[in-house]
Amino acid sequence: MRIGEAAAAAGTTPRALRLYEARGLLGAPPRTSSGQREYGSAEVARVRVIRGLLALGLTLEDIRRRAHRLDLLVQDRPAASCSGGDGGFSDVVAERLTTLDAEIARLTQLRQGLAAAAGATSCAPPPAPGSGVPAPEPER
Repeated sequence: MRIGEAAAAAGTTPRALRLYEARGLLGAPPRTSSGQREYGSAEVARVRVIRGLLALGLTLEDIRRRAHRLDLLVQDRPAASCSGGDGGFSDVVAERLTTLDAEIARLTQLRQGLAAAAGATSCAPPPAPGSGVPAPEPER
């Protein structure tokens, strides 16, 4: 199938397929005599796995570092691919979890600071029309 058909079957765009190829996540597909890429069901399945990993919060770089293990996930053997052994996804997942935990902590602190500042300065938004709460009097 051509790139547009393969992208649609995988739930993505042709641009994403070219990006995955450029980043080493997807091998260069064979080309037709006119130079168009030809994809098979194996490539579509691999793209679906890549998209699933991206949806879980991994980055393209995380996936690229373990691209040689993607075929195990395509074959529905996640235990073999995610094993703690050398080359598995477990170290990549642990690093991503650490990064996410740090970002959550940073955002929590940011939120607490903003909430404290909003409470201290009385910059609450005006009440919604029809809420039954009178609008504050304008300062003179």
